[in-house]
Amino acid sequence: MAPTRRPSDGLLARVNFPLYAVDMLTSRHILVAGGGGSSKTGVANGFEIYELYHNGSHFCAEEVLRHETGANVVMNFAVRNSGRRAYLCAGQEAHCQMYFVQPQLDITSDASMDKKLTQSDHPHENGVRHRGVQPHSGVETLSNGNNCHPPTAADVLKQFQRLQFDIQAADVIQTDFLSNGEPLQRVVRISSNGRLMATGGTDGQLRVWTFPQMQLSTSWPAHNKEIDDLDFSPDCKYIVSISKDAQGIVWDLSTGKQQHKLKWQTQEGNKYLFKRCRYGTVEGHKDNYRLFTVTNPLGKVGKQRGFVQQWDCKNGELRVAASVDESLSSLAVRDDGRFVAVGTMFSGSVSIYVAFSLQRVLHIPHAHSMFVTGLQFLPITNEEGPPISSDTEAAVLSISVDNKVCIHSLPQRKTIPAWLAVVFMVIMIFIVLVLCSYIGI
Repeated sequence: MAPTRRPSDGLLARVNFPLYAVDMLTSRHILVAGGGGSSKTGVANGFEIYELYHNGSHFCAEEVLRHETGANVVMNFAVRNSGRRAYLCAGQEAHCQMYFVQPQLDITSDASMDKKLTQSDHPHENGVRHRGVQPHSGVETLSNGNNCHPPTAADVLKQFQRLQFDIQAADVIQTDFLSNGEPLQRVVRISSNGRLMATGGTDGQLRVWTFPQMQLSTSWPAHNKEIDDLDFSPDCKYIVSISKDAQGIVWDLSTGKQQHKLKWQTQEGNKYLFKRCRYGTVEGHKDNYRLFTVTNPLGKVGKQRGFVQQWDCKNGELRVAASVDESLSSLAVRDDGRFVAVGTMFSGSVSIYVAFSLQRVLHIPHAHSMFVTGLQFLPITNEEGPPISSDTEAAVLSISVDNKVCIHSLPQRKTIPAWLAVVFMVIMIFIVLVLCSYIGI
């Protein structure tokens, strides 16, 4: 049975609008987005950036920036960090809006620093380092576990040289052209080499754009219904698309032709729809990769069982599938390809699987009160800075329309060192030889 939530995990922050997308902006900065839509409900639309750190016992998050997008809700986005600045491409209805995210080093005056250092000698009530509502945003930032240690002088000095960010709107392009309904961009992805961007939406057209110029390179009618998800292969040679037409197709980017279709049949014989797709490298082999998908049953046929699936990228055949007791809503693969995470549609649960075998190693029931809209693993390697040090083997962020940002971590699993295993085998062989000699075999 997979372990459940660690006592130190759970809620990182609560935002005052529903959340639909999450990604890592840097190796230690979280970017989330969402909103209430264009209706005048008083619910904001926009982005939130948090700085994430581990204080030795659990993860904490502090708000860095809030950027509102007016009447435009952000349903999906993709991030490309170029070092000096990041490109943020956000889906806003039928358009893709690019933003420049400029990092800035915030260094406070000596007088303010002296004041803060003096305050650090007087811990906050109950030993909570930071728990409050930012006056400009109405966003509650929490230290999960409610027991962050009082700030030390070193902590305060670090805070006074922290990264701030400036978000500026740049180019905007229309990416969906549905004529007999409401056009809507459903997904945007940027290739790992940073040269291509792909979009899909309600018109079923797969469009590939040059990046960061956002000029249309090619477009083809990939599906006859709306596209739900896309992903570039790690070598940037292929792209996979899944749609409400029940098809999952891998395309050759050089020719625009179909490489293969994803086909499978369940024992129940029910019809299933692909919901999410992600490529992941094979651990220790950067030139080799796998494809992962999650699928849900079409219609209410008996008990709702979703599946997590692993596919052979050479022939498109199914390798491994693991069933889940309900429909699935989100999928993430860690950057080294070792772990896969899924979120559920009805119970708001989150699970982590070993990628190669799809063995579940962590299950968090009811992580959210509603369906999980996004997942993102904390990186273990990153060009934008060192990863966060912690006592965990893996950690995944989850968001939902319940306005919550949560974290779930897998404890370091106990393993026997290689040298100890060798010693044990030698001892066992010696015992067997002695026993055989004693009984005369």
